[in-house]
Amino acid sequence: MDLQEYLDRMESGAPITGGGDLHRFMRELNEEAMRLTSLLNAQYHDQEEIRALFSRIIGKPVDKTFRLFPPFYTNCGKHITLGKRVFINTGCHFHDQGGIVLGDGVLISSNVVLSTINHDFDPENRLTSYPAPIVIGNNVWIGASVTVVPGIRIGDGAVIGAGAVVTRDIPPNTIAAGVPARVIRPIRPGDLPRQRKMADMVE
Repeated sequence: MDLQEYLDRMESGAPITGGGDLHRFMRELNEEAMRLTSLLNAQYHDQEEIRALFSRIIGKPVDKTFRLFPPFYTNCGKHITLGKRVFINTGCHFHDQGGIVLGDGVLISSNVVLSTINHDFDPENRLTSYPAPIVIGNNVWIGASVTVVPGIRIGDGAVIGAGAVVTRDIPPNTIAAGVPARVIRPIRPGDLPRQRKMADMVE
């Protein structure tokens, strides 16, 4: 099996049986991802060096506008696709076997988890897994410590509040938050984040 065969199979959404050829190939990608992310995370790199290492992790060039603050973790890497002006903050985990697509201008805050694979609920078949892609549209902002589960689409311009668990698709140009995440309201022209003054925080 080669990489393209593996990615095609993952994109089909078909179950992956534990112990099979596909599962063994997945393990090989796991090992390579651990090796490359350890190089990324072990010492300081400037952004040019980070882009070079990240290109090796995902197996394709990244745009010169891409920025990342390590550490970064993935257990595959080869099924990540990035647009332009993408920023990924520190401590993020991308489980990308099922495919992760980030559009142009996406901002990913610290400690975000994007997970594209589920295991079978039946204990007898727990090693069987099911891939499904996460697709994040252009100019989306994902807040700190958000988790996005397999098969989710987040529309262009959406904002996901810190700590949310996204279990359903989020429409474009909306603000969603909570566990599970729900749409709070649409984004309005001229919207600004709510801010608290230091005096308010100590009173």
